[in-house]
Amino acid sequence: MKLIELHREAWAQLGARRAQLPHSLLISGQRGIGKFALARHFAESLLCESPTASGQACGACAACGWLAQGNHPDFRLLQPDALAEADSDSGEAVESGGKKKPSVQITIAQVRALDDFLHVGTHRHGARVILINPAEAMNRSTANSLLKSLEEPIAGTLFILVSSEPIRLLPTIRSRCQLLPVAQPSRDRSEQWLSQAGVGDAAHWLALAGGSPLMAVDLAGSEQRELLDALLAQLARGGRIDALAAAAALDRVIKAEKRPAPLKRMIEWSQKWVFDLTLASAGLPARYFLAQAQAAQGLAKSVDTAKLLALSRKTIQYKLQCEQPLNSRLFLEEFFLSYAALFRSS
Repeated sequence: MKLIELHREAWAQLGARRAQLPHSLLISGQRGIGKFALARHFAESLLCESPTASGQACGACAACGWLAQGNHPDFRLLQPDALAEADSDSGEAVESGGKKKPSVQITIAQVRALDDFLHVGTHRHGARVILINPAEAMNRSTANSLLKSLEEPIAGTLFILVSSEPIRLLPTIRSRCQLLPVAQPSRDRSEQWLSQAGVGDAAHWLALAGGSPLMAVDLAGSEQRELLDALLAQLARGGRIDALAAAAALDRVIKAEKRPAPLKRMIEWSQKWVFDLTLASAGLPARYFLAQAQAAQGLAKSVDTAKLLALSRKTIQYKLQCEQPLNSRLFLEEFFLSYAALFRSS
């Protein structure tokens, strides 16, 4: 099963727009469900010179060949350097060789570099596509620079913005885009896709990923497991946790992480753990950590419910703080002290 088959309905909606393309399109939805792949397939189909009857790119024409090689003259992809280099070792603030840590934002220089691209003729008088992913990675200055292009649309040019958090975009950006919300794929469809992708225990990983199949693939792999396993080892201790030792242990793992935003991912998993504890305290089954459901039920017996709800609200602030420069060790100490305070002493 191809990835876009998870989103048959959204693909049909995109196909209906082919006859009269908007100048800008905002594809939004939950993180990890395949929005970028959907947007990329649509861009490829628009640039393809011999699309199939289903509207997909043929994969054999010259345009498809250029796209596969990453040098189509009428296509631009704007994304953070950290996303493009997610598999490289970026170290901490500066690598040993003096190379700066790749940016987690789409820079204003990337947007300004579109000026020449937008004001020359298209190849063979076809479409021109600019794909921006994730759109919320633009800061205000970058977004305002892009806004100038959206306010003065050029015929035959389509901006496709992909976002997991469209509320973070400037209202003026959102108002100039046609919105295409992409729903979470059905559980049966996602589990079938995961099984075909070679993921064992698909139901477990899909639950942990909150129903996002691409995130489930990542979690099932080895790259994220060290951070997740280290976090679960500490959270499962409940009232026996040593907050300062836990912070030190997680800080070492986070600083060794090669993928971007490890603190943010840690807090997102912690939010899911706190949610499962809340369900367990109410006698309800786990939603995310199915394999740890029994452990959560045991911990819930000694949880202070009022403090649990307070921590659930506080993790929202923690997630926002993760996007700012901070001392990770002190941040983790505060988090684990707050978590330890949930549990009543015997």
